[in-house]
Amino acid sequence: MRNKNQNAPTMKDVAREAGVALGTVSKVINGIPVGEEYKKKVDAAIESLHYEVNTYARGLKVQRSNTVTLIVPDTMNPFYAALAHYVESCLYEQGHFMVLCCSEGILEKEIRYLNMANQNQSDGVIALTYNDIGSYVPRSLPLISFDRIYSNDFTPRVACDNFAGGVLAVEKLLEFGCKRPAFITFDSPYPGEADKRREGYFHACKVHGLSPLALLEKSGKDFSKSVTDFFLSQRQEDGSLSFDGLFVNTDLNAYQAKNILRDLGYQVPKDVQIIGFDGIHKFGMEDQDLFVSSICQPIPDLARTCVDMILRKDKQLLPSLTLLPVSYRSGGTTRESNLN
Repeated sequence: MRNKNQNAPTMKDVAREAGVALGTVSKVINGIPVGEEYKKKVDAAIESLHYEVNTYARGLKVQRSNTVTLIVPDTMNPFYAALAHYVESCLYEQGHFMVLCCSEGILEKEIRYLNMANQNQSDGVIALTYNDIGSYVPRSLPLISFDRIYSNDFTPRVACDNFAGGVLAVEKLLEFGCKRPAFITFDSPYPGEADKRREGYFHACKVHGLSPLALLEKSGKDFSKSVTDFFLSQRQEDGSLSFDGLFVNTDLNAYQAKNILRDLGYQVPKDVQIIGFDGIHKFGMEDQDLFVSSICQPIPDLARTCVDMILRKDKQLLPSLTLLPVSYRSGGTTRESNLN
């Protein structure tokens, strides 16, 4: 057994301990078949010496590193944090490790992370970006886009069924007694699957013969001012609002809208019922309540789908778009309990 103060054991040390050739040790470490007795000797020597494989160096030799890069805007947003959690868990189950990159929506950072992943022989990239990085993606680098639609023609996308979610939000508000649901969205300037939440809202209004009422803004606008002005513009002579339901494009924005309504003197869900989108749990824990009633994305399933696709050997057969179903869950900002 080596003293802790000595240098870490090498492959040569393992070969000497096992009484086999250095090439045999290399084959065992890289998963190349050898005789069962030789493998047992090498495994025993590795355990005895506490030898740790240099996965980075091995990756340079075999053109893979058993790492996958995940690019997200940040980990402050509970949705991004939850996605990162489940991606890491799924990767680890399959013998891979995750390299987490937080881009803050900055194009330059996203490009540099792509280059880093490519240079470090990452087995692939799962990207949730704010920008169209399609023209910066090397064809040799496997990449799965979460939600974002890139300008290239070879990046597969994974997303929830946002259109169906928009329809479901309107139909739930109607089911819970709303007569006129309004819609608020602050969209990215770059196209993505999430834009279809808006399409779902307008489609449902048409199907149910409703007059749409929407605040359609781009991200970066002052949310509090824009939403406050919108609410005040809908205040009627008796003080009530012209809408009694509100579908908001994210849970975070829905929670903010709820607080603005409260500050204006309205009660949720008594005066206005609210449904958000994402399914964010308090404290990031599945067994905790939601912040608002929500159309929930199946985050664990989305993460596993991304991982399965990025690790798939024959990526030429991957579909261009994979959609997963959404579901509704109460979070205290709707009145379904009054129907019982």
